[in-house]
Amino acid sequence: MALTDISIRNAKPIDRQQKLFDGGGLFLLVKPSGSRRWVLKYRFAGKEKSLALGVYPEVSLSEARKRRDEARDKLAAGTDPGEAKKTDKRAARLAASNSFEAVALAWMKERGELVEVGQYEKTLARFKNDAFPWLGKRPITEIDAPEVLAVIKRVDSRGARFTAHRLRSEVSRVFRYAIKEGHCKSDPARDLIGAIPPAQTTHFASITEPAKVGEMLRAFDGFTGTFPVLCALRLAPMLFVRPGELRQAEWTQIDLDRGEWRYRVTKTNTDHLVPLAAQAVTILRELQALTGSGRYVFPGARDRKRPMSEAAVNAALRRLGYDTRTEITGHGFRAMARTILHEELEQKPEVIEHQLAHAVPDNLGGAYNRTRFIKERRAMMQKWADYLDRLKAGAEVIQLNAAR
Repeated sequence: MALTDISIRNAKPIDRQQKLFDGGGLFLLVKPSGSRRWVLKYRFAGKEKSLALGVYPEVSLSEARKRRDEARDKLAAGTDPGEAKKTDKRAARLAASNSFEAVALAWMKERGELVEVGQYEKTLARFKNDAFPWLGKRPITEIDAPEVLAVIKRVDSRGARFTAHRLRSEVSRVFRYAIKEGHCKSDPARDLIGAIPPAQTTHFASITEPAKVGEMLRAFDGFTGTFPVLCALRLAPMLFVRPGELRQAEWTQIDLDRGEWRYRVTKTNTDHLVPLAAQAVTILRELQALTGSGRYVFPGARDRKRPMSEAAVNAALRRLGYDTRTEITGHGFRAMARTILHEELEQKPEVIEHQLAHAVPDNLGGAYNRTRFIKERRAMMQKWADYLDRLKAGAEVIQLNAAR
């Protein structure tokens, strides 16, 4: 006798399993615990088999009959419905692991060991906001250039052209990772270089007039924040390293007796050496009494096991009244040093570029050597620190005005 919804609801569990048959091999298995699931009993190649069709009431009686009929259609075509179900599950698992989102997250996990936390989070945010909603669930092998272009154009259309170019590059890197891992064979994003107009280069705000630099250095004395941030503020223009490198400086990298700071530049994957002028050593020795027992030279205010916030120096500049969009940023100290060292102190461009940890073309092409021009760089860094002292005191500006 065929089952009805009423007969199913009225069936009470007993101390053993019950099979309530519906017809065509379909039955409802009622367990002593009260759980109920649909099962199809069938024969294939002379063997009796069973196929789970779902749990009641999530799978209703009518849906269970539909699934039974689909399974019997497979049997009529010579296909084992149980094996077909296993194949479909394997395909679904493979598709999920081979989706753009899954591969992108795997690349991000590998990349997370090489980049700063802030950079990692920005890339992940771009994927979540601008790529995953449209490409995330798609098998990476099926994504073509027009699909990627549509994603990039969507970002560009809202006026975020730089982000669109950055996203194209990151999507391309996901595909290159996928090729390496055997998930796909080509990178459709590579063909989209130049598909949208180039982004206008935005230079970091910087102060390059000596008199204004002196005013800024004097303003630092009025900073009322924490001592580590004050020290970072004073060292930033003196050392002109990238902001991320300064805030993540570790005491094990610094030799105050030798006046050296050695570390790995994550952006270029090169070793770098920063000669420390006497003024920098003095600042660091004073700070060492406060933070020297920990890992980071500039630990976070809330968690000393992490470096200070990437926004700390810019926040300090804003507290002092500087607009970090139009006047000066932590990164702008690099442009400030490059300009003034060359124009006012007449330092050689190649020496300056090496100290900035930039690749400098030579007879063998673009290269960077952390010890190249080291004598000149030591002298330049001390000369630069002395010059900043004179600017702060106003003496250098007075001399310049008198010469004019």
